[in-house]
Amino acid sequence: MTTTDRPLPRSNELNERLHAVVPGGAHTYAKGDDQYPENLAPVISHGRGAHVWDVDGNEYIEYGSGLRAVSLGHAHPRVVEAVRTQLDRGANFVRPSAIELEAAERFLATVPTADMVKFAKNGSDVTTAAVRLARAVTGRAVVAICRDHPFFSTDDWFIGTTPMSAGIPDTITGLTVSFPYGDLAAVDELFRRHEGEIACLVLEAATQQEPPAGYLAGLRDLVHRHGALLVFDEMITGFRWSAAGAQGLYGVVPDLSTFGKALGNGFAVSALAGRRELMERGGFHHDDDRVFLLSSTHGAEAHSLAAAMAVMDTYAEEGVTARLQELGERLAAGVRDAAAGMGVDDHVLVRGRASNLVFATLDDEGRPSQDYRTLFLRQLVGGGVLGPSFVVSSALTDADIERTVDVVAQTCAVYRKALDARDPTPWMGGRPVRPAFRRRG
Repeated sequence: MTTTDRPLPRSNELNERLHAVVPGGAHTYAKGDDQYPENLAPVISHGRGAHVWDVDGNEYIEYGSGLRAVSLGHAHPRVVEAVRTQLDRGANFVRPSAIELEAAERFLATVPTADMVKFAKNGSDVTTAAVRLARAVTGRAVVAICRDHPFFSTDDWFIGTTPMSAGIPDTITGLTVSFPYGDLAAVDELFRRHEGEIACLVLEAATQQEPPAGYLAGLRDLVHRHGALLVFDEMITGFRWSAAGAQGLYGVVPDLSTFGKALGNGFAVSALAGRRELMERGGFHHDDDRVFLLSSTHGAEAHSLAAAMAVMDTYAEEGVTARLQELGERLAAGVRDAAAGMGVDDHVLVRGRASNLVFATLDDEGRPSQDYRTLFLRQLVGGGVLGPSFVVSSALTDADIERTVDVVAQTCAVYRKALDARDPTPWMGGRPVRPAFRRRG
């Protein structure tokens, strides 16, 4: 097998048409064609399992499916059947449906560290709801976010801290502060600097590194000592770390947590979960001011809840989390061996928990490089691997892993040539890929 550029005339045409009608050319910035090498951004026709086909008829092994959401593979039979059955029964009603109760009880059995749950359609909404609830409960306005984690919400309290802060008043941005991951002393100092002002800390319990020993428990104690709430963003860690997320794996229970992505295997469903006395503030059974917690027309769309229940059952019965870990370990070992074999193991790095692998591309001086990332992605896509990351789905086969490693080995051979030339430009095929968050251009 050799890696070669694939002609994508139909994809390129549709990308142009997308830009004419959709700002940025995609409904999610991380899916934009600027994230891929020039003229090598496939537009997807359909997918099944761990494979997708573009509108030009090319087949790819896909990683990071649906931005980590499709962890069971595309069109998973059990999920599709559950959704199909529910569609024949209706999708949305004027009163709660029985499936809303069933899905909530199933979720709380899966995440027993929570007492109550409320469903929505995306991670941004439930994470913002957690922030609103924390502010109401504590009477404080400031939110502290982990600066080492890339994304929490599309809402102003977070987006105002990114390079794409246009349109967000400084008065809102000034209510969000940040802290580094893994450093309890830095958090303690932040609380002292903003004494009595911080409502909550929001972070992913773990991402590309394991939490230092005692960090999460120490963080919870520190947050509570200063009268704030601890919020875990479990969008990625939910199901991939354990069915109950990072809190289930590490045994540290936050006050509130948010789930999504893998919960629906591509169907739009997310969840805010937490302690009863907090969550009830969005209900009727208390004497405090009511919090407008979550209320959306499609929050309890019945077929998405059916999908979520099928996902939870599949994870429990088939040991999916363990399979994701095993597949990721095999892939990581193969990629590292391939990089070492071509003498680029100091430049092509695989990082993260095995079920959530990403790669880093470093230049000849060991610095992160978008140019070398462009080279790397071009070779992968040309070899039939659509991989903005190496995040696995359980639908991958042994043959998929082997083929991916073969493509990576050939990619690393090209990478070696670029390093020796001290110039990746001849292998980039055009402009470099760009960060999703940037102020202009």
